[in-house]
Amino acid sequence: MIKRLKEIQGSSDFFRRTQDLTAVMPLVREIIAAVKTRGDDALLEYTNKFDSVKLKEIEVTKDEIETARRDVDSDTLRSIKDASVAIANFHHRQKRVAWLDEFREGVFIGEKYVPFDIIGAYVPASYFSTALMCLIPAKIAGVRDIVMCTPPGKDGNVDPYTLVAANLAGATRIFKVGGAQAIAALAFGTETVPKVQKIVGPGNVYVTVAKMQAREEGVEIDFPAGPSEILIIGDETANPAFIVADMLAQAEHGAKSKAVLVTDSDRLAAEVERGLKAEAGSQSWIIIGDSMNECIDFANEYAPEHLEIMLRDPMAVVKQIRNAGSVFVGSYSPVAAGDYATGANHVLPTAGYARLFSGLDVDHFVHRITLQWLDKAGLANMKDVLVRLCEAEGMDKHARSIETRFSRD
Repeated sequence: MIKRLKEIQGSSDFFRRTQDLTAVMPLVREIIAAVKTRGDDALLEYTNKFDSVKLKEIEVTKDEIETARRDVDSDTLRSIKDASVAIANFHHRQKRVAWLDEFREGVFIGEKYVPFDIIGAYVPASYFSTALMCLIPAKIAGVRDIVMCTPPGKDGNVDPYTLVAANLAGATRIFKVGGAQAIAALAFGTETVPKVQKIVGPGNVYVTVAKMQAREEGVEIDFPAGPSEILIIGDETANPAFIVADMLAQAEHGAKSKAVLVTDSDRLAAEVERGLKAEAGSQSWIIIGDSMNECIDFANEYAPEHLEIMLRDPMAVVKQIRNAGSVFVGSYSPVAAGDYATGANHVLPTAGYARLFSGLDVDHFVHRITLQWLDKAGLANMKDVLVRLCEAEGMDKHARSIETRFSRD
């Protein structure tokens, strides 16, 4: 579908990508309440209802992991290991180091970074790449217990690639639970699934809403992540075949995923529309702006999860991008490369939340503590300023807490 940009400006229908979330909230609340009340029994019932499988055990065993290793062919295993190395190398560069500096004589200021004790990662069914993306940064951060939930297949087993990837990435426990019920289990704990401090990972609208509701009840999350989306900025130099391929690739994520091309070229828009034909259906939009500046403004307003820039001078436009989960620069940087093995994380904010959140990184798995160390000379040098500020706010006892340290001098 081709639209002129001015036709959709101010259109709430186009930009309201969270409407599906509202529709599922009542059911998600019901699921969360059931899991909080009935624990494992509720998990088993919902797994039977939504995944059509009757489980006897929720937790994946060591024997199941060993069987998965035997089932994964050596070439794929080697590729998973290659991807894990790239992801680890990228995220090692994000790891922060404690510091303590003397900002003035006798006054030392710094920070230390403390990993969470236990986190939960949600991995959609058969998305073994997401296991790598969620667990490797947690391990690099130093998280002690890394718990993963993922839906079972119809045979009651977890996809072997996902098990192998999770084990390689550092999962300490893995559970055969999907959907909103998995988020509830991680958020509040059951007889089998431990309560975690933070939940990360993408999912469908039920998972996303469950994460948002868990946060309202005091469990931290990374950000709303799902369904997936791509926006491509292209000019007359862009290859329409590349754009079509990337928009169709986005459709593989499911019926709720969305692919958008914004361009100032009528010719490119027409060629891409012909290439898409009926394959992508309502998931694809082609939008024509009167100028490239309009296209860039639109991209920043849309704040996509994935942004591809296929222009004559893409780096000039990168400087103008303010809102995006991850940016793919140039004609040979498809989202698929980042989904698997460039090393950058593919767990990213969707539905416009890239205006507020960054993609998953090592920082999501630590909390920061500031350090302040003053010796007597340092405090003495600041005493007059501190006392004056305390008294100006009417905090006389604050002032006395400083003065008392020098009352016998």
